[in-house]
Amino acid sequence: MTGIWALAALWLGLALIASLLSIWLRVSSALSEIVVGTIAQLIIGAAIGSAVLGTDETWIKFLSGLGAIVLTFLAGAELDPDVFKLKWKEAAAIGVASFLFPFLGCAAGAYFVLGWEPMPSWLAGVAMSTTSVAVVYAVMLEFGFNTTEYGKTVLAACFVTDLGTVVALGLIFAPFTIKTVIFLGVGVMVFVVLPWLTPRFFRLYGNRPSELETKFLLLCLLGMGALATWADSEAVLPAYLIGMVLAGTVGKDHILIRRLRTLTFGLLTPFYFIRAGFFVSIPALIAAPAAFIFLLIVKVGAKIVGVYPVTKFYKAPNKEAAYTTLLMSTGLTFGTISSLFGLSHGIIDQGQYSALVAAVIASAVIPTVIANAFYLPRHLLPKAEPQRHEGAGPASAAVASRKPE
Repeated sequence: MTGIWALAALWLGLALIASLLSIWLRVSSALSEIVVGTIAQLIIGAAIGSAVLGTDETWIKFLSGLGAIVLTFLAGAELDPDVFKLKWKEAAAIGVASFLFPFLGCAAGAYFVLGWEPMPSWLAGVAMSTTSVAVVYAVMLEFGFNTTEYGKTVLAACFVTDLGTVVALGLIFAPFTIKTVIFLGVGVMVFVVLPWLTPRFFRLYGNRPSELETKFLLLCLLGMGALATWADSEAVLPAYLIGMVLAGTVGKDHILIRRLRTLTFGLLTPFYFIRAGFFVSIPALIAAPAAFIFLLIVKVGAKIVGVYPVTKFYKAPNKEAAYTTLLMSTGLTFGTISSLFGLSHGIIDQGQYSALVAAVIASAVIPTVIANAFYLPRHLLPKAEPQRHEGAGPASAAVASRKPE
């Protein structure tokens, strides 16, 4: 066990450094964790060996995957059903444009310019079409946009984009089998039953020190995640849908959401984001940067061409339109998942995989840094005082509201 504790201390030490950097540099903690992971892989890997970082350890992969699942669930739970009903046309239009333009542009670029075969080219289109719910949600939470109508609309657009990515991945590559039918059937039942069952179950047995609510939600997320991977889908997709269907109940329980955030951002997501940074090989990119740079430029350019006119159509001011466009240009979760799917199924080779993952991770960092540095719509920022009061004493509020065991 000594090795496990030492490795855990190393990872949490890196997470602490990333948090300090995010405070000093005033960037999202998700982005600082990705950068720290990349630098750690370069420095520690070169000095001692990459094996010491333990990125392939089962428990690290589990914590990383669980972080992505719970973070995606929280992003779905932040969607306000009332705002979505009011803004669904705008969210759908932005989401479709955000998916379609880079999907077709990157697939065509990989085939005609990079000379990739048809199937690897389609996979490049899928991987580069994504918008990272994890990164966008982390940024929304960092600045408080998650409580605003603007932030909820952007998160809804992210869902539409990634839904297109998952559907494209499934239709082009994943086999449609009896497992898929079972997954869809069980999923529909779960998504129908959960909004009815959850509030009643929580009223009967919730608000106790045993944290029954968290255990119940994790059971649902991991159970549907297991079913999704069994059916050759991805565990984060049902997590997002569960968050959406519970947005009207769990999403409005601020104390429960705050406890889940503490678990997620304090322990789980550092493993996910730092591990994502480990995937980037700086020497390999320096040796062969053309494919990586080309895919990154095509993706961001296609997002700008597709998303910016849609935001202007809905009368967004220039700075707000640019900020939305740059956030929709980010990629991480589904981009790396799609790339790893292609590598593990023999669709792409190691070089193509490295270029795709590097471009995906760079798209998580560069557009977000530019957006926050030059286009942050400060007029949409929520008032600081209500946020402070809401989070001033979550522990005391939680204890005061809890029933004895």
